[in-house]
Amino acid sequence: DLDIEYYDLSVENRDATNDQVTVDAAHAIKKHGVGIKCATITPDEQRVEEFGLKQMWKSPNGTIRNILGGVIFREPIICKNVPRLVPGWTKPIVVGRHAFGDQYKATDFKFPGKGKLTIKFVGEDGTIIEKDVFDAPSAGVALAMYNL
Repeated sequence: DLDIEYYDLSVENRDATNDQVTVDAAHAIKKHGVGIKCATITPDEQRVEEFGLKQMWKSPNGTIRNILGGVIFREPIICKNVPRLVPGWTKPIVVGRHAFGDQYKATDFKFPGKGKLTIKFVGEDGTIIEKDVFDAPSAGVALAMYNL
């Protein structure tokens, strides 16, 4: 028997805990060096309305990846009684990918009307880099992301 810690990452529980349950689960994975996560809902506007959520919570996958430091390794859980898609395959495939920044730490927002969208970087030394992104003819949405 294993002493298993369980964290309810359902969208309803993430909403009820202001997503603290996701942070707690990530720290538990970090502490124990292992974790298994089932599929979760990353809410869009329709899901916010459908579930009556307080806000559009960020991806739980992204939250967990960022707390773990960005590199995720996926290995199959092999059960002898569950057939594989490629039956002759005998060795597992392990996929490692860099999962830091990008869409998992992106900032997005709606803008209300016509205007200029810019992006700005202010260096520690005071250097400023500012770029025009788009002259918006009407309301729209913007997304900014980064990576190191």
